[in-house]
Amino acid sequence: MAASAAASIRERQTVALKRMLNFNVPHVKNSTGEPVWKVLIYDRFGQDIISPLLSVKELRDMGITLHLLLHSDRDPIPDVPAVYFVMPTEENIDRMCQDLRNQLYESYYLNFISAISRSKLEDIANAALAASAVTQVAKVFDQYLNFITLEDDMFVLCNQNKELVSYRAINRPDITDTEMETVMDTIVDSLFCFFVTLGAVPIIRCSRGTAAEMVAVKLDKKLRENLRDARNSLFTGDTLGAGQFSFQRPLLVLVDRNIDLATPLHHTWTYQALVHDVLDFHLNRVNLEESSGVENSPAGARPKRKNKKSYDLTPVDKFWQKHKGSPFPEVAESVQQELESYRAQEDEVKRLKSIMGLEGEDEGAISMLSDNTAKLTSAVSSLPELLEKKRLIDLHTNVATAVLEHIKARKLDVYFEYEEKIMSKTTLDKSLLDIISDPDAGTPEDKMRLFLIYYISAQQVPSEADLEQYKKALTDAGCNLNPLQYIKQWKAFAKMASAPASYGNTTTKPMGLLSRVMNTGSQFVMEGVKNLVLKQQNLPVTRILDNLMEMKSNPETDDYRYFDPKMLRSNDSSVPRNKNPFQEAIVFVVGGGNYIEYQNLVDYIKGKQGKHILYGCSELFNATQFIKQLSQLGQK
Repeated sequence: MAASAAASIRERQTVALKRMLNFNVPHVKNSTGEPVWKVLIYDRFGQDIISPLLSVKELRDMGITLHLLLHSDRDPIPDVPAVYFVMPTEENIDRMCQDLRNQLYESYYLNFISAISRSKLEDIANAALAASAVTQVAKVFDQYLNFITLEDDMFVLCNQNKELVSYRAINRPDITDTEMETVMDTIVDSLFCFFVTLGAVPIIRCSRGTAAEMVAVKLDKKLRENLRDARNSLFTGDTLGAGQFSFQRPLLVLVDRNIDLATPLHHTWTYQALVHDVLDFHLNRVNLEESSGVENSPAGARPKRKNKKSYDLTPVDKFWQKHKGSPFPEVAESVQQELESYRAQEDEVKRLKSIMGLEGEDEGAISMLSDNTAKLTSAVSSLPELLEKKRLIDLHTNVATAVLEHIKARKLDVYFEYEEKIMSKTTLDKSLLDIISDPDAGTPEDKMRLFLIYYISAQQVPSEADLEQYKKALTDAGCNLNPLQYIKQWKAFAKMASAPASYGNTTTKPMGLLSRVMNTGSQFVMEGVKNLVLKQQNLPVTRILDNLMEMKSNPETDDYRYFDPKMLRSNDSSVPRNKNPFQEAIVFVVGGGNYIEYQNLVDYIKGKQGKHILYGCSELFNATQFIKQLSQLGQK
């Protein structure tokens, strides 16, 4: 992926952040000398953008000694420059003006995540004048970084106030036109920032009559206006040269969540998607509750204490990068192998430490030794590497164990396999009622997800009598039926609009249980968990992308609208001017996305030489969060 368009979006956003922290001068890696020490002041939006990309250590290397939230009590540090990274909101600007009046810092570098309006800029200028601090305000910049990058090829619009752009917000029956405008403007602002950072003007395709179409129209207009304004265009000269594909533009496919409501409810089988589904996984950080204390303690003993631990699953983590898309049993097996290979090396670590007389020492002291016998040198260089390896193995052992507990307790393998059969219209081996009524299979929410997928995927809606029977079983199992209310309305409406989405007809083939992982030495007792292997099948979003990227004719996508912001006159057509397949594409789901679709796209593109896809969504939710939104929509 080296030189392609995506000097990945993650790299580009990181470079932009580093430039900003370096007072908006490009950051040169190997300049000698100390960095300029400074303070970073951000709001929650800024914090969410920075935290998946730069670690505290990297911030320190950039000279950031303190990073503080804008709306916290901050002490004056009069001899230090401050870099601000905030949204241009009323309250943020009031607080910045207050900082100027209180003369908190030596100089102020004001960076706005999204473009600031003229009137607000004047407010700052007036405050600076009043506080006679004009000379201290060194620079004011619009950064156009209003989106959060989670992977090299995945981004999400926002995390704060995400209910403003949620599926529920867009699909509320009582939403007014002005509220809808606001939601669309918020989404478009972030997408605009995304393309400025990417350094490319896309060709836009979208389905008709959906929220995605509203986004497309507004985004086209915004890009068009920016390109027309030659003096201030953000897409000229140096930025475009940096977008390695100035010779070929990317395709932006705007998809509405409503084309496929089954996938976000689907139980999944790959590592990253499972972590997101069953654990608390948020902006690349997973929070686990670890129980300490005695298992199976006799009655009357105190309950175990819960320790909260959080782990960052980052691109530096080789194991995560390699296995986040693998089926879970494979992950368990790999963790086990890593552990065994580490154990073999662990004795080596102990031996090295004892040679060096460092049994009890901390790792920091080890690297201070300067005795350069060959033995020591090799020991010093291989030790940190081994310790890092150990940290990753521990991390994944804990995370995978936590996931496995959920799989076993809730029979998630059964759900996954059954839903795959429903979605691919294969014959079902046992009745849906049995699973819903089985008290050992899953939580009420698992049952609800399964039934909704059945309902959404059914060609024929179940008869009233059958539906009553299902409803009774669901209620007996403790399910909240509100989501079904909404899905019923949705299905009736969607049926008028189009045929149900098909999910390809493939099946998962269960392979015999893993024998290797079963052996007694294993950390993971996988007994009873099916080792399901996935066959690649394209989900609706991937299929739509495939049609549009490869210029295939297909009734599903033939009437998608076509926008080219670079054309002088906008013409409303579905006829693409460009007949060649695209090399780069961005799929953006209006109304929320998930790791299942992301993984499906990643797997799809692996088979395409030299092509790249980015996946973006207005928010990233797991099934629990989605069901909650459906439930609120059904409460009418």
